[in-house]
Amino acid sequence: MQLAQRMSRLGSETAFEVLARAKALEAQGKEVIHLEIGEPDFDTPAHVVEAAVQALHNGQTHYTPAAGLPTVRQAIAEHISRSRGIEVQAEQVVVTPGAKPIMFFTILALLEPGDEAIYPDPGFPIYQSMINFVGAKPMPLPLREEKGFRFDPNEFLDLISDRTRLIILNSPQNPTGGVLTRQDLETVAKAARERNIMVLSDEVYEQILYEGEHVSIASLPEMQSHTILLDGFSKTYAMTGWRLGYGVMPTALAEQVTKLMVNSNSCTAAFTQLAGIAALTGPQDDTQTMVAAFRERRDVIVAGLNQIPGFRCAQPAGAFYAFPNVEDTGMSSKALADYLLEEAGVAVLSGDGFGRHGQGYIRFSYANSVENIQRALGRIEQAVAKRR
Repeated sequence: MQLAQRMSRLGSETAFEVLARAKALEAQGKEVIHLEIGEPDFDTPAHVVEAAVQALHNGQTHYTPAAGLPTVRQAIAEHISRSRGIEVQAEQVVVTPGAKPIMFFTILALLEPGDEAIYPDPGFPIYQSMINFVGAKPMPLPLREEKGFRFDPNEFLDLISDRTRLIILNSPQNPTGGVLTRQDLETVAKAARERNIMVLSDEVYEQILYEGEHVSIASLPEMQSHTILLDGFSKTYAMTGWRLGYGVMPTALAEQVTKLMVNSNSCTAAFTQLAGIAALTGPQDDTQTMVAAFRERRDVIVAGLNQIPGFRCAQPAGAFYAFPNVEDTGMSSKALADYLLEEAGVAVLSGDGFGRHGQGYIRFSYANSVENIQRALGRIEQAVAKRR
């Protein structure tokens, strides 16, 4: 069998590769503490589950419109209008099975071979993977530790060219936990308006924020017509396995993204969409409890990592990831991540799996209990001590 050449340009997510290795070790009897997967360790709120169960009992098991059920699109439009302070219509919303298709469809719809797309580095690896897949040129925007894992405005402006067709933002950010400021967003918005460039704003961690308020670039003057806002239910409502996400974008683009839905997934499952309405409009206590727990875990893991020789960890302002600098351990990111899994039984991710500028860092997901985080820190400290 001969594969299409484009398949060689697709990347992957190291989180799933490391998870598979960790599971193999567990099958051999080794205990592993999982700090690799970016998945809330909380149950989906009970009222959301009940809404899905009721939908199933009511026969909501058939095709839906490709862009989503009208009631769901309207609920999302109202939610985004409230949470981002902008006016959104249901026609601007496309519901997808998970948020990731919005990345895929946006890049397919907007980029031609030879076009350039700016994306955060370190950043979610699917950005670069999909830019490469369509034959466009990835333009990594370094996120600097000394700037709280924000970008340097001059470095950003230097990347803009006549070939720039898309700018990808992610705030709060995976893998660093960094958060962009309004000033950062204004720098991007000015360039986007002047050059007529579209912005894909990945805001899936919008509600997992520990200080201040979330600012969406879509809320800045004249930016709704230049923004595709990506969001979903996986992180905020512990619904990773439900596969429910959405994009909010100019209506003309929403129509094209809907065509891509027709040609790929047909539609998103009806009962999961109806559960999404319950998530958005029902009690938010579970989300608030989860974020409070993440804040406590953040404080524990950051303090603990900073006590380990060779580790230097900035305090993340959002999401549920710590991204310590480990250069002073004398090991590469990949070597250290492998060593911690094999020697300490702690599964983490190498920073270079998130881009070239992630080299020298390790990503920890603190979506685990305080007890397990403390046990992991003790194991890491012992393992590192053996190498010194």
